[in-house]
Amino acid sequence: MQKRKLGKSGLEVSAIGLGCMGMSFGYGPARDKNEMIPVIRAAVERGVTFFDTAEVYGPFINEELVGEALAPFRREVVIATKFGFKIDPGSGKQAGLDSRPEHIREVAEASLRRLRTETIDLFYQHRVDPAVPIEDVAGAVKDLIREGKVKHFGLSEAGVKTIRRAHAVQPVTALQSEYSLWMRTPEKEVIPTLQELGIGFVPFSPLGKGFLTGKMDEQTKLDDSDFRKILPRFTPEAMKANRALVDLVAAMARRKNATPAQLALAWLLAQKPWIVPIPGTTKLNRLEENLGAASLELTADDLREIDSAAAKIQIQGARYPEHIEKMTGI
Repeated sequence: MQKRKLGKSGLEVSAIGLGCMGMSFGYGPARDKNEMIPVIRAAVERGVTFFDTAEVYGPFINEELVGEALAPFRREVVIATKFGFKIDPGSGKQAGLDSRPEHIREVAEASLRRLRTETIDLFYQHRVDPAVPIEDVAGAVKDLIREGKVKHFGLSEAGVKTIRRAHAVQPVTALQSEYSLWMRTPEKEVIPTLQELGIGFVPFSPLGKGFLTGKMDEQTKLDDSDFRKILPRFTPEAMKANRALVDLVAAMARRKNATPAQLALAWLLAQKPWIVPIPGTTKLNRLEENLGAASLELTADDLREIDSAAAKIQIQGARYPEHIEKMTGI
């Protein structure tokens, strides 16, 4: 597995990481821990060194899973986790945002215990909290870095003004936001800003929450606990309309003797040398398929052809319902 550095920070990780959220949260019922630990460890054996989790995934159980799975390999891997949500102790559900400095410290201490580690490699603010100045957030993480409890500071779904203000207080190592062939908003302002400041980019949902793999269509039935069920882009009508993009990806993949998922990931890797996608999976064969994208070479002509064809396709459906979209800054 090739390695990449996240911007100017010097943080080196595998070119493709593993997003662990779906093992415990978001895509239906949580999977059996004893089935997921072997998948995470198989990723390590195949050269993956970058693993993504968050306290809110579960909540809490995903960090516990990642901590247990990676304990034997702790010195060989980079673990990213996140703060920024308020979690109701009664229901265990998200109850708004909370990036107050004292809360950031509480989350860090709890995450360290669950991850079975002395240091969090990369600590992201999960969503920008409009009630707390980003300078205070960056300052709180700066203190944790000074104390050795955190190594690197990250932001998720932040806009360029927020990125600049945070970076002025504590250098931002990486921004994590959604980016893929069907969600290209970051290209306008965010990616040029990251380039200028020397910040790495970690795209989540690089396979369009599974849609770009070609395994879903308007007939797909989602579990009631699958959060895609509330997304406008995953209505049967939108999925039917958006098949045009999947067909484009599949056609190019066939020409490259690859799968649609590999083509979509290779496209991301070809955009910038400091982009590190984190596709998630619960299956070993999908893990191996995704990692194969790192060796798929796309030529300049391939990329121009993909961009030209994709530009003619109008993606149907909003990314999130309005109340969720308001929590993003991109």
